Amino acid sequence: QVQLVESGGGLVQPGGSLRLSCAASGSRFFSIYDMDWYRQAPGMQRELVAGISSDGSTNYAESVKGRFTISRDNAKRTVYLQMNSLKPDETAVYYCNIARTSTWGQGTQVTVSS
Repeated sequence: QVQLVESGGGLVQPGGSLRLSCAASGSRFFSIYDMDWYRQAPGMQRELVAGISSDGSTNYAESVKGRFTISRDNAKRTVYLQMNSLKPDETAVYYCNIARTSTWGQGTQVTVSS
């Protein structure tokens, strides 16, 4: 059974940067998975932030284009989300997901505040 573990969240000032990581275990097939990052703010629905396919193509929510970068290291079975120029309204729990499956990590809290 595949498990996903996110890390890298924390408190950052507006305009700051964070790099999130999502490490997968329990599968030899990580390289063929399409992977997504989602976020969920308090009282809000979970929303797709960015995705990366098995061939490395990427897609982003309009609100994060030019500031966030998703990448993957198949040898490490890890997907990353580099977040720059963070805004207070991006405070949320960030989750990674194997695309179109019910496999989720436990989430990592990102708080953007001065």
